[in-house]
Amino acid sequence: MIKSEDRQQLAQAKLFANVSLESVEHLFESCHRLDLARGEHLLEPGAPNSHLYLILDGELRVYLTDRDLPEHAVFTSGDCVGEMSLLDGKVASALVLAARDTRLVAMPHDVLWSLVDCSHGVARNLLAILAGRMRNDNLALVNSQALSLEFEQAASVDALTGIHNRRWLLEAYPRAIARCDHDGKPLCLLMADIDLFKHFNDRFGHLAGDAVLRRVARQLADGLRAQDLIARYGGEEFLILLPHSELDEALLIAERLRDLVAAGCGLETDEGVQSVTLSCGVAQMRRGELLEGLISRADAALRRAKENGRDRVEMAD
Repeated sequence: MIKSEDRQQLAQAKLFANVSLESVEHLFESCHRLDLARGEHLLEPGAPNSHLYLILDGELRVYLTDRDLPEHAVFTSGDCVGEMSLLDGKVASALVLAARDTRLVAMPHDVLWSLVDCSHGVARNLLAILAGRMRNDNLALVNSQALSLEFEQAASVDALTGIHNRRWLLEAYPRAIARCDHDGKPLCLLMADIDLFKHFNDRFGHLAGDAVLRRVARQLADGLRAQDLIARYGGEEFLILLPHSELDEALLIAERLRDLVAAGCGLETDEGVQSVTLSCGVAQMRRGELLEGLISRADAALRRAKENGRDRVEMAD
C-alpha cells in the first residue's frame, strides 16, 4: 500500500503526466513502497522481474555489463525502470543500482496493464517513455559505433605521418593483390626509402627527422592516383601499391614521386636548407605471387638503387 505522503511525489511521475491520480488510485492497493540504500541492486541481468519501479526520490543508474564501465543511463525522481522486461516478458537485461539512498514505488505488472486498460493518458505516457528509451539507446549505439570507428582508424593510421601503417597494409594489400591477380590485371609495388635518414637524424635531431618524415609522406600521398595505396612500412620506408599498372607506368610514377620529394621536402636547419632525396625499388606482380614475394623483390631493387648512388629508381629483375 502506498503511503499518502508518497502520493504527491507519485503524481509527478512521467507515467502520470496529465493524468488525475484520483481516477486510477484504486489500482494502487497492490503497489508497495521500496527503499534502497546506496549501492544496493534493484535489477540484475538475467534475473526475472515482475514490477515497474517508479522513483519517488533518489537516483538509479543502469549498467549494461558491470559497474566498472560508464553507466548507460541515469534515472531520478519521476522516472521509472523495469518496463522493458515487463513488456517483453523476459528477464532483466541490465544492472540497475541505487547511486544514493532511493525511495521507489513497486508496481506489479498486472496493475500496470490495468492502468493502461483504464487510462488512455497512462497508455500514451508509457509509449512516450518507451520511445524516449529507444531514442536514447539508438543514440548510444550510434556513438558506440562512431567510437569503434575512431579506435579502428587509430589502429590503422601512423600517428606521426597521418598515412596508413604497416598493420593496415598487411590487411589491405593482399586483398588488392588477389583482386588484380583474379582479374588478370597488372599491379606493381613501389618501395621508397629516404636517403641517409639515420645520418640526418644524428646530425639534426629526431624532431627534424620527424618533420622530414611528415613532409615526405604528404608529398608521396598527394602525388598518387586515387586507386593507389600508400602506407608507412617502418622507419623511413614507404610501400606504395599501384593497381592496374604495368611496369613502365610504375617506373614513371616512381620517377615523378622522386622528383616531387627532391623539390619539395627540403628542411631549413641552422646549417641552411638540407635537401631530401628518395631511392625507390619497383616490382611488377607475377601470376599467383603473394605480398611477401612482391615486397622481397621490390626491396632487392631498392637496395640496388642505394648501391648505385641513391636518389634513383631501380626495377626488380
